[in-house]
Amino acid sequence: MPLQNRVTPFADIVAVEARGLFTGNRGILHDPATRTLTRRRWTTKAWITCACEYKGIRREVMARRSWTELFFLDEATALAAGHRPCFLCRRDAALAFRQAWSAGRAVTAQGAADIDAVLHMERLDKGRKRLHPLRHPVTMLPDGAMVAAGGSALLVRGGRTLLWQPGGYRPAPLPAVIDGVLTPPSTLAALAAGYSPVLHPSACYPED
Repeated sequence: MPLQNRVTPFADIVAVEARGLFTGNRGILHDPATRTLTRRRWTTKAWITCACEYKGIRREVMARRSWTELFFLDEATALAAGHRPCFLCRRDAALAFRQAWSAGRAVTAQGAADIDAVLHMERLDKGRKRLHPLRHPVTMLPDGAMVAAGGSALLVRGGRTLLWQPGGYRPAPLPAVIDGVLTPPSTLAALAAGYSPVLHPSACYPED
């Protein structure tokens, strides 16, 4: 049985076989004796996205009383869920994100704690994932943004949409009704300001 440690764009943590391109955490969420999640879904405002490999360190997943290893299909998934790049194992990406995040909000360079405080307000609504109003046509959203429609998550790339699935994306037509934007507004501004998230190889159309 797969462990419950895969994060969806809706910030839910589910049990599926696929692991994806990135790991990350929200603090300690599991019981190492049973390797199952507790009732809590975050214990810190620092929701980070980490590299799966860092300095040759290998961790046994959920095996000790340390941060709970979560996994993401790709960086767009992690950003939609409300995570941001880790300043330790993904420092270059984190610095680029901070620069774009600050530029997108027209503020001076922000520290990690400042970014986390804003993201925490944007990603949750009474403990659940917050959906934000769609203020522009989907086709105008920056690459890497995600929207929700009919309970599904859609990635925007090149003005077109792709359906998110645990193992990858597949081309999908633009829905007539969009429920809201999954990617937090400040992260959306960072994407518009030039931050380029790492996307899963399946995030393309056949003619690309």
